[in-house]
Amino acid sequence: MSEWFETADGILSKVWGTLGRGVADAKHPARRPTFATVSTDGWPEARTVVLRTADRASGMLTVHTDLYSDKIKSLQASPRAALHIWDAKQDLQIRLQAEVVIDTGAATRALWDKIPDHAQQSYGVTPSPGTPIETALDYVKEPDPDTFAVLHCTITTIDAVHLGTDHRRVSFSRVGHWQGQWLSP
Repeated sequence: MSEWFETADGILSKVWGTLGRGVADAKHPARRPTFATVSTDGWPEARTVVLRTADRASGMLTVHTDLYSDKIKSLQASPRAALHIWDAKQDLQIRLQAEVVIDTGAATRALWDKIPDHAQQSYGVTPSPGTPIETALDYVKEPDPDTFAVLHCTITTIDAVHLGTDHRRVSFSRVGHWQGQWLSP
């Protein structure tokens, strides 16, 4: 019997299993991937987000954010993002590239109603995120469903690296119907 990291299909299954664990387990490293965009002035931006859904059949992930965050401005200018996950227990690095669609307003209202009160505190801060303030706590959090946004991330490529005794790297693409292509690590 082979190990999961010995075949491209095994690695792809491990990637999706890892993403699923990130959604289900708040302590799993895939729960909080790094989400990278390019700012409107051309600079790379990276921040930690919370992975909300991962669906292998559609090749889609979702993330929630405040409509007035810098990432929204960046995504409106260029609707692409990269996500990065490091799972030390599996010696697995996952890099994803995605096309992003932003949903707000009526399209997100039913989901907003399911979010616990304490989590709603993340959506609706005055002044809006990134605005200069006089002191560290010179802002007010007031949950506001009108500032809640869902980022639908349609994965276009997956690059997975297993850093075991022998390093293995494989790339998958939506265009290539998720067939693995081994790469030099």
